[in-house]
Amino acid sequence: MTEQHNEASTSNFLRHIIETDLKAGRFANKRWAPPPATAVDLGGAEPDAAQIRTRFPPEPNGFLHIGHAKSIWVNFGMAQHYGGVCHLRFDDTNPEKEEQAYVDAIKDAVQWLGYDWQHQGQSNLYFASDYFEVMYRFACALIKAGFAYVDEQSPEDMRTNRGTLTSPGTNSIWRDRPANESLARFEEMRAGHHPDGAMALRARIDMASPNMNLRDPVIYRIRHAHHHRTGNAWCIYPMYSWAHPVEDALEGITHSICTLEFEDQRPFYEWSLNTLADLGLLNRPLPGQHEFARLNMSYVVTSKRKLLQLVQDGHVNGWDDPRLPTIAGMRRRGYTASAIRLFCERTGVSKANSHIDYSVLEQALRDDQDPQAPRAVAILDPVKLVITNLGAEEVVMCHAPRHPHQPELGEREFAFTRELWIERDDFMQDPPKKYFRLFPGNQVRLKYAFVVTCTGCVTDETGKVTEVHADYLPDTRSGTPGADAVKVKGTVTWISAAHAVPAKIRLYDRLFTEPYPDAGQSHFLDHLNPDSVETVDGWLEPGLDLATPVWQFERLGYFAPDAKASEDGLPAINRITTLKDTWAAHQSKSSAPSKPNRTT
Repeated sequence: MTEQHNEASTSNFLRHIIETDLKAGRFANKRWAPPPATAVDLGGAEPDAAQIRTRFPPEPNGFLHIGHAKSIWVNFGMAQHYGGVCHLRFDDTNPEKEEQAYVDAIKDAVQWLGYDWQHQGQSNLYFASDYFEVMYRFACALIKAGFAYVDEQSPEDMRTNRGTLTSPGTNSIWRDRPANESLARFEEMRAGHHPDGAMALRARIDMASPNMNLRDPVIYRIRHAHHHRTGNAWCIYPMYSWAHPVEDALEGITHSICTLEFEDQRPFYEWSLNTLADLGLLNRPLPGQHEFARLNMSYVVTSKRKLLQLVQDGHVNGWDDPRLPTIAGMRRRGYTASAIRLFCERTGVSKANSHIDYSVLEQALRDDQDPQAPRAVAILDPVKLVITNLGAEEVVMCHAPRHPHQPELGEREFAFTRELWIERDDFMQDPPKKYFRLFPGNQVRLKYAFVVTCTGCVTDETGKVTEVHADYLPDTRSGTPGADAVKVKGTVTWISAAHAVPAKIRLYDRLFTEPYPDAGQSHFLDHLNPDSVETVDGWLEPGLDLATPVWQFERLGYFAPDAKASEDGLPAINRITTLKDTWAAHQSKSSAPSKPNRTT
């Protein structure tokens, strides 16, 4: 990590909150103990050297996507910017859907994005399951103090008696049962004496509260399920809304930053912490919850349920399909971690929900890679160009910079021969006005090589062009005094047919044809783009280093090697994005999705 959160580039109200707290010394006397952070009394612990502590708390029940990347950037980036620490915490309180494989994938994604959870030699990796015993003791304390009770209503009756947004809830008949009776029932729940759904532990707050989240929320439920870390040791599990604040407090988190859908949960977050602190179970200062608007981006879906449907129904090829907004998919497509961080920086942090156009992500990739991606030539839709006045065995070596603005990187060398590959749309027999590439009688420059004069073409029985013919002007080679002797308006990229490297090139585009496929009454699958990927048999210039993370293929865009080779063993290359945003312009002319191959 070299870049920091840029103070001036984007709106970020969270900075104001943090800086105000730091100036006021709100957490100056906070103490911290290393993990496992299960000590209730931290009075003997060392003063916390970190200015702030944030946390990224994913549930290990799926793969991370671009929205999670924004949260990672916010939490790890804020801690980094203010000399603090960010914890990676797995909220593994839902055993039926969680797996170790997700834990491993999430850790890998966070590190790939450029962050880690180490601080001064200390790991700050946590699991909610490490706190199960402490949470249980805290819940017992709430029962004894009259702040919680075991409710034996059915889940359906609980929902019905909760009331509505316009009518208060109805007290459960179990709400005023004696504390010792609730405690006995809670112990029975832990011991496995009751089936799933038979009863639940609820906080006693206010069934008439205008905030539905304060109407005696459930804090423990029965789940007879195997947990990926604790096995069958537990059959009751805390609800996330209660576990979350407890974990924050035990870990000494200062700023609990989450997305806006948790704003209505903040009163219960604060009730939980203050009640436990009043009972002497937590030390003040307590964490504060702060919400920001989640990332909504056009032409993608980020719902775990919808992403799972796309994968399971075979609409995409796994969680790392380069068309998905998962971090694994974006990474495989060729997006760089620095480009994603730049995208997060540019989209900013606010309290207002908004939609970010997919083109902002693509532009971040271009701006990130234009200064560093080495240049190369690829031909995606080849047609043969025959240089008729060059001998079959003749070879002229040509040179080009690896990067036009970094001469220290040196040059590429490639052969100019009688038979070349060019792009099919670089030739037209009967061109329109202002077409400056190859057509009979016209002159163009073959980039880094010679000016050529098109003399005609060969077609097959269907009229398809199979060869283009041209004569080259020997005294016009690029880099020689005669290069400027002949003025031309068009430039064409090429590769020697004898030296070109065959490759499978995957041209990826937006997965959906509509900007917001899951909005309104229609089903998101109705808007799948049938042309979201096309695989073409292309050619690469010789000597290309297939370990290069990203190339800029001249006139075509940004491409990256795919980690998964093609079925025939040829190199597989992914298009990340074009050189310019051609999608919006195409969509204004046609309702069909585009597949732009080049920028002219």
